[in-house]
Amino acid sequence: MTKKAVILINTGTPDQPTVSAVRRYLSEFLGDGRVITLPFLARKMLVNGIIVPFRAPKSAKLYQKVWTEKGSPLLWISKSLRDKVQQRLGSEYEIITAMRYGNPSLKNVLTEAEKKKFTEIILFPLFPQYASSTSGSIIELALSRIRKWNVIPKVRVMGQFYHQSGFIQCFTDKVKEMQSGKYQHIIFSYHSLPLSHVNATHQNKDCSYFNCTSEINPENAFCYHASCYATTRMIAEQLNLNPDNYSTAFQSRFSKNWLSPFADVAIKEKAEQGIKSLLVVSPSFVTDCLETIVEIGEEYQDIFLENGGESFNWTQSLNDSEQWTEVLATIIKA
Repeated sequence: MTKKAVILINTGTPDQPTVSAVRRYLSEFLGDGRVITLPFLARKMLVNGIIVPFRAPKSAKLYQKVWTEKGSPLLWISKSLRDKVQQRLGSEYEIITAMRYGNPSLKNVLTEAEKKKFTEIILFPLFPQYASSTSGSIIELALSRIRKWNVIPKVRVMGQFYHQSGFIQCFTDKVKEMQSGKYQHIIFSYHSLPLSHVNATHQNKDCSYFNCTSEINPENAFCYHASCYATTRMIAEQLNLNPDNYSTAFQSRFSKNWLSPFADVAIKEKAEQGIKSLLVVSPSFVTDCLETIVEIGEEYQDIFLENGGESFNWTQSLNDSEQWTEVLATIIKA
């Protein structure tokens, strides 16, 4: 029986928490022209000559912190999610895990998919808010491969899904599980992006021209900045939060020319302002990884406590929860 293929795609992970494996992973990741938007030679020199040699040893130590007997959390959780979605959707579909960088590589997954003669390919980047460097990179690579096939089946692409009611409900319930009323303030933390990436989505103009922090409109419908703020508003509305008791920030920045307010700075400021209890929620990640487990769970906690805070916590991501599995299955069938 010929099936439909659903390829659930995330960023990726090194094969091992070693310097050499991390070096390979970072070279592939940062070598992507949608991640670092420099001309090819300049990008290669920057990545392989400066960034990777400097970052690989440090990143390897961080990956060692999150590595488990099952391996990388991002990978084994993704595989578990795949199996659970498969159980819900049955034999009409084949659910496949792929990574844009590292293994199982999207390139190899597509090579195998061509051999299986699927009637339909559903590409599902697991990024709630669209960005050129995440969903855009995945879609570009996948379509460039599929267009070379002799037999091209029906292809569908799942776009950003931050506004899906099921997704919002999943994160709302995650926050409720943490008894959000116990905390004086909640920070919704999203992965940051270079300002140039964000502005490119609306005629290279600054977000202030399009009210990106307060509304979604035709001009900013694919603006990552705008969709992050919209995600915060929708979850906060479901939780009936007072606007004074929550804020939006951006983590994992590489330079000052990235989206702000910066999460680490915001957390320090909240502690210095007398906030004693803080909860961090990260709705740009559907699977826990280095950025949630270490950056938020360890580094941000240390910042808060060292600056006068007393109680810090963070919500785990949706991972392979039954609720998220059901939402994914519903989206796919729809």
